[in-house]
Amino acid sequence: MRDDSYQAVMARRGELMEASLKINYEDFELLGIAFDYEKMMSEAAYSMEEMIEIQRSLGVGNTPVVELKNLTKLARKYAPQGKGARIFVKDEAANASGSFKDRRAAISVYHAKKLGYKGVVTATSGNYGAAVACHAAKLGLKCIVVQECFDSKGVGQPEIVEKARKCEALGAEVVQLTVGPELFYQFLKLIEKTQYFNASLYTPFGIAGVETLGYEIVQQFKQMGQQPDVVVATNAGGGNLTGTARGMRKAGNTTTKIVGASVDLQGLHMASDLDFNRKSFTTGHTGFGVPFTTSPDRSDVPRSAARPLRYMDRYVKIRQGEVFFITEALANLEGLEKGPAGNTSLAVAFVLAQEMPEDQIILVQETEYTGAGKSVQPQLSFARDNGIDIYFGDPEEEIPGKSIVLPSSPDKISVNDIDLSYLRQSLVKNALKASTEPLSEIELNYLAEEINGSVEQVQQIIENLN
Repeated sequence: MRDDSYQAVMARRGELMEASLKINYEDFELLGIAFDYEKMMSEAAYSMEEMIEIQRSLGVGNTPVVELKNLTKLARKYAPQGKGARIFVKDEAANASGSFKDRRAAISVYHAKKLGYKGVVTATSGNYGAAVACHAAKLGLKCIVVQECFDSKGVGQPEIVEKARKCEALGAEVVQLTVGPELFYQFLKLIEKTQYFNASLYTPFGIAGVETLGYEIVQQFKQMGQQPDVVVATNAGGGNLTGTARGMRKAGNTTTKIVGASVDLQGLHMASDLDFNRKSFTTGHTGFGVPFTTSPDRSDVPRSAARPLRYMDRYVKIRQGEVFFITEALANLEGLEKGPAGNTSLAVAFVLAQEMPEDQIILVQETEYTGAGKSVQPQLSFARDNGIDIYFGDPEEEIPGKSIVLPSSPDKISVNDIDLSYLRQSLVKNALKASTEPLSEIELNYLAEEINGSVEQVQQIIENLN
């Protein structure tokens, strides 16, 4: 019998990953810290046309683009003369299970079926779990969702609890855990015990599945005769932004600016028991967005296919209260009820539209379904029950974990830029921790691709670090 202790299981993670994915990540390793990212992405082994066909057969994709005329009008009210770009959303709630993550899950589960696995396992706070469960049911596979759900007192956020119910309703077995390092450990134990496929968010299959989203955006706006000037994507683990940008490039659009958006939860640790229920956003926040941007391979696969810094033109953060406000505005002005986590990018777009000329287009790349625990009031009530002060006023007063400030007027909604040069420096610094020798030309070129820059920029960063 194999040793199931934490240390023993973690020591076997490499072989467990290979067995549960049929990917030998060593095939993509180059010299030192470098690896061949594009070769790894080709392991998805499906063309764009094949992925579109797979997704359509499972009720995924071909989601509508909707112009938000009333929100645009509101933005123009507060914008300088001649400013106020048209705001559109790509309504990903129209997918089979209600979010863009259907695109990732459809390809991953289809691939598991093709390889002969009897089931799939995934670790997720919920939306992706629902998507995997949905497509596993359609394809006749078993599904286990491992969910970080409760703090040490057994208290779970209403949004996370509701997501667990949805996963169960779709036929999945849900393993609910308390916050902390046991998530990955339990996940590895399950894939070893069941011999199921690892339907990770960060495999080449998962990220390639999102490429169809970017591809569709380009095709749909071709029919309008004008491509978006800016696409805003909520950024957590980076797969959303990465897949969308890659898909747009494959469709021939290399000019649209890609903006990442995260909710500002500075000071709250994403794996802290104390902080767990002081966060009113379970994803799409800086606690995931920043560390996964500067150290992508911290995910549950040896090499993450989500590399957002390669594709990001700008990265901004917005506050919790501002997202809740825009969520209500979307419902009241446009008749669209969407979950706050998916409206992070919409809140950012509302601000950025006011910086852009009226004849330009800004596209919110995804929205998500809502439900009993995912609407605004249950989340605000839960925050209040956990001692969070909630009031209308100036959002700049908001302190993550202590207050949620709903803007007293739409003109008080603003964004703060996250310094991309600092993130690039952090990525290089993190990469250098794994290297004891001077970097080779291959490694320098690799890091230049990672930061979407030049070898000279990498060398300058290294010089500054020294």
